[in-house]
Amino acid sequence: MSTENKTHLAVIGAGPGGYAAAFLAADLGMDVTLIDPEKNPGGVCLYRGCIPSKALLHVAKLLNETEESKNWGITYQKPEIDLKRLRDWKNEVVNKLTGGTGQLLKQRKIKHIQGWAVFQDSHSVEITDLNNEKQILNFNYAILAAGSRPAKIPALDLDSPRVLNSTTALDLADVPQSLLVIGGGYIGLEMGTVYAALGTEVSVVEMMPGLLPGADRDLVRVLDKRLQSKFKNIWLETKVVEMKEVKDGIKVKFENKDGQTDEHKFEKVLIAVGRTPNSECLGLENTKVQIDKRGFVLVDAQRRTHEPSIYAIGDVAGEPMLAHKASHEGRVAAEAIAGHKVAFEPQAIPAVVFTDPEIAWCGLTENEAKERGIDVDVQRFPWAASGRAITMDRTDGLTKLIIDPESERILGMGIAGVGAGELIAEGVLAVEMAALASDVKLSIHAHPTLSETVMESAEMFFGQATHVYRPKRK
Repeated sequence: MSTENKTHLAVIGAGPGGYAAAFLAADLGMDVTLIDPEKNPGGVCLYRGCIPSKALLHVAKLLNETEESKNWGITYQKPEIDLKRLRDWKNEVVNKLTGGTGQLLKQRKIKHIQGWAVFQDSHSVEITDLNNEKQILNFNYAILAAGSRPAKIPALDLDSPRVLNSTTALDLADVPQSLLVIGGGYIGLEMGTVYAALGTEVSVVEMMPGLLPGADRDLVRVLDKRLQSKFKNIWLETKVVEMKEVKDGIKVKFENKDGQTDEHKFEKVLIAVGRTPNSECLGLENTKVQIDKRGFVLVDAQRRTHEPSIYAIGDVAGEPMLAHKASHEGRVAAEAIAGHKVAFEPQAIPAVVFTDPEIAWCGLTENEAKERGIDVDVQRFPWAASGRAITMDRTDGLTKLIIDPESERILGMGIAGVGAGELIAEGVLAVEMAALASDVKLSIHAHPTLSETVMESAEMFFGQATHVYRPKRK
């Protein structure tokens, strides 16, 4: 038996996109109902993605620095890893953040229904709660923020606890002696970094010619050089053609670009080949909402679908599948529903890979400029010339600016090195504000800092960098 309720705005999914949309909508005076199976808002990012993985990557960084400290005259005994305490700490981080979003939900007087929603038509959903009881919720508007899930490879679908995905890898059931990561994207490399620091022999296999396909090659080269010393193997232009469980591991058959095959055994295997949008089983066929061949919901600049009363944001609404992109889309959708004149038209969405070193980029990349036939001036400042990088014994970094040679406008930025994820924000602001190379050059940056590398990259455009001699090309 179903009961019926009414709300102005129904938000389906409480990840960084969904809860950002719900919170702003409530701030704008709307009656909001948030539908999600979790106790508190957070979604994959807070519960099973961004946050727990970064907590573990922080631990990995500490372990790596402990090892490297012998270069500075400080020697430690080999660290002892209390895996249960590490898991508990990671969970404490998650609980603290999700507990905070739960409080914000109550403070804004947003109705929260724990359950799963299926569209009945363009103005109602049927919600099945955790007790399998159903209710109908009528709405004036809905924002779909259903997120995504780890992608699977049907040919390698092996039902075994030794085969992990991005969610189960975060559980840290144990520290395996050996781990194969299938997929050289950001998820695989981040988790590989964690397990390698904990003591696992990590191998990575990637079908494409390089790690992080699509990312700037200058930045990837910096990361690849360090990973070569941290990972046991990195196999490129190689695919996995077969996996089978044996007594004490998973036997994996590889095939390289020349068709040659090889076999290796691993204690565990992590499949990290991307994510798939959660656009099925939502009743979208009962509405005018349309999806593309990859399963993404089609939306306009205000994140409105082909059904005027339904909006879609975040991973389910297309790439890049990033939490901060979802949050901004959510806010745009909420403002559009409130009648404001808004559109989601960013010039620079930052991307960060939280490996060691981190790499980050925003705006136009050098590769994109070449593909689109855009004439650009590329300036690369090596961190070997950075006083702060030298004091940290991390001169393996690079700061890169993409500049329009005529207008001198900053079109893009890329950074490889410690703290790249924090430094990229200056690049985002520069691109969004249409800053010129001279604006960055004349903005005094504190010394000694890594942020100075951004200023000196801009100085290089004029052939005037203090710590690098490279006259401007005529």
